[in-house]
Amino acid sequence: MGFLTKLFSGKSEENAKPEEIKTTNSQPNTIYAPFKGTVIPLEQINDGVFSSGVLGQGIGMYPEEETVYAPFDGKITQVIDTKHAIGILSNDNIELLIHVGMDTVAMKGKGFKLFVSEGDSVSCGQKLMTFSKSEIAAAGYPDTTAIIITNTDDFNKVSTLIEGPVEKGTAVLITE
Repeated sequence: MGFLTKLFSGKSEENAKPEEIKTTNSQPNTIYAPFKGTVIPLEQINDGVFSSGVLGQGIGMYPEEETVYAPFDGKITQVIDTKHAIGILSNDNIELLIHVGMDTVAMKGKGFKLFVSEGDSVSCGQKLMTFSKSEIAAAGYPDTTAIIITNTDDFNKVSTLIEGPVEKGTAVLITE
């Protein structure tokens, strides 16, 4: 995932064996909610880099829980040193960035724990990371999470399937 490599630099985090929690049978070209929360349009993310779509199309989510699960079957392509963002490539070539919180790079990993490393294969619903909503708030940052398809141009269409409250594992985006 060259774009994410340019956006972030760093080594992968070595962690314990990932815990798998199956939430759904992953369907092609579909991205599932990585946690329970509220889906918002990309334009409502309070960060111009994400809301403008410069990194790609996607959604924002307000998390109700503190664990991020794999939104499809695929491979971890990028794990950011500061543990707040993960890049994943689906088995059907969707490059996805999950970026927890706005400006949380400044937390330098405090409040974040990774359960995967670069190169790991993951199954939809597998635990990827945890984060502390209270530590993000104490640092003065919103916990709004950006879920961005960084290779949007590779698809004819990206559609948001639902807005508002969703359970983990709910289909939220689809590519054509």
